[in-house]
Amino acid sequence: MDEALMSVLFAAADAGLYAVDDEGTVIACNPGAERLLGYEPGTLIGVNAHRTLHPSNAESAAVPVQRPILQDVALGKRISGERAVLLRADGTPLAVWWTAAPLPTAGGGDHGAVVVFQDATAQRAREGRRAERYALSETMREQAEYDLAETTWLGELTLAMTTTLDADEALHRLVRQLVPRLADTALVSLADGHTHRLAAAAHHTPDVLPSSPCDEPAPQQHPAHHAAVTRVIEGAGTQHLSDLAPAAGGEPDLLTLVEAEEALVLALRLHAKTFGALTLARSSASPPFNEADRVLADEVARRISLGLDNARLHAAQANIAAALQRALLTDLPDVAGIELAAHYEPAQHAAEVGGDWYDAFLLDDGDLAMVIGDVTGHDIQAASRMSELRNMLRALAVDRPHDLPGQILRRLDTAQARLTLADSATAVFTRLHRTTSGAWLASWSVAGHPPPLLVTADGNAHYLAGAHSMLLGLRPTIERPTTHTRLPAGATLLLYTDGLVESRTRSLDDGMTRLRQHATTHRHLPLRQLCATLARTLGDPRDDITLIAARAPTRPQNS
Repeated sequence: MDEALMSVLFAAADAGLYAVDDEGTVIACNPGAERLLGYEPGTLIGVNAHRTLHPSNAESAAVPVQRPILQDVALGKRISGERAVLLRADGTPLAVWWTAAPLPTAGGGDHGAVVVFQDATAQRAREGRRAERYALSETMREQAEYDLAETTWLGELTLAMTTTLDADEALHRLVRQLVPRLADTALVSLADGHTHRLAAAAHHTPDVLPSSPCDEPAPQQHPAHHAAVTRVIEGAGTQHLSDLAPAAGGEPDLLTLVEAEEALVLALRLHAKTFGALTLARSSASPPFNEADRVLADEVARRISLGLDNARLHAAQANIAAALQRALLTDLPDVAGIELAAHYEPAQHAAEVGGDWYDAFLLDDGDLAMVIGDVTGHDIQAASRMSELRNMLRALAVDRPHDLPGQILRRLDTAQARLTLADSATAVFTRLHRTTSGAWLASWSVAGHPPPLLVTADGNAHYLAGAHSMLLGLRPTIERPTTHTRLPAGATLLLYTDGLVESRTRSLDDGMTRLRQHATTHRHLPLRQLCATLARTLGDPRDDITLIAARAPTRPQNS
């Protein structure tokens, strides 16, 4: 290659380049090396690189001293370093990358080294900034994970309060989730008139506190804690208790039992209504409450208050709905020679009135009409239409007391189609006739409803087949059959709505089989108790459950 071109390349190279002899003296360098090291042109030649260019401090981050480099390259090795330091002419350090290789001579031997280096300051700065960004991203990631965990935990608390409408049960679930995440001990006190009661308690160590305050008498309250809860319920803000020494000579109180060192008492308050107080206590083994703990505790108290308010509103609506539903149901008549009972159980998870109904009334000829039905829907409109349909059925039955049950249901279907009493409905109309011998005869017709169940005194239970036709509201002019049977002495005739036999967890056939078995098992119970037992044992709590039953006397009674 042309020597002139080599000289141009040597001079124009951006990297620093210098050559040393076997003593470490610089014998050649390019302008890049002079510029990077701060030497005037030509002044770097003759400088001993070992003594001048390399730091002498053994604790520095310098590259290996020059002599070992020469020793390594003398063996024909090419060596390099990524985190080295050279000294500039003014004594300041210069971070470099470097590579050293043997310096070939004309005779072919190696008597020195060629060192190529580049300024690594910018790269070091970039690496530093990258490290800072990485550290920041790690901090942000950890914060995001903490925030996500906290949000998830708060969501679990909300779920604990909303998956049940039983306030006490919700509070028991919730306090178990507060420990040890936020406190060593968590207590919820609910306002009860001018006083308050401990509704739920949990400690991070099992069996220190009773699982439910109702299971056994709770320890007495610490005087300072009792006063703080009272102040909160009366309208005060959060109370911080730091002096929880046990009362002298007294029985161990609850906070002494859990070795509480400090406590926060927060109001459970929403829309100017105070439900009670949340107490979070920590022992001396836990860190004191800080500002972040207080903010989190405030959010927990707010969510508990929302849950308690929802439970209160639902309970109030459910009570109103149940009262309205029961008001729409009639009292049973007092009929000589036969026992009557009815039972209505509103859905536990819906604060609405429904379309279930039962009815029983005497006809002019002394026969007893017994009805059960269900109007489509589960709202005020369904209840209203149920009431209209029930009253219309009463009027039609009383107007023509000698009509068969099927004929009465057909007339009811025609009337409801013209008057739009209901979109659709199911019903069983049963007529009980007492013979001169005192025995009872039953005739019935079924419109899309589960069949009546007859349970004899000796334990034979079967569903009354026949007399089945489609539900009301589909074909108003269809003929509806009537079937007759005799009620054996002591037999029970049971009419019911689908909430007793249908469920999301079992088939209708399974539900009807269970009803027949349970009715047989409990046939000896008083009729009212039998209805309540069947509703409690078999019914789906997500649906209304309605039953009406008649029981013939064990021995026919002459009129």
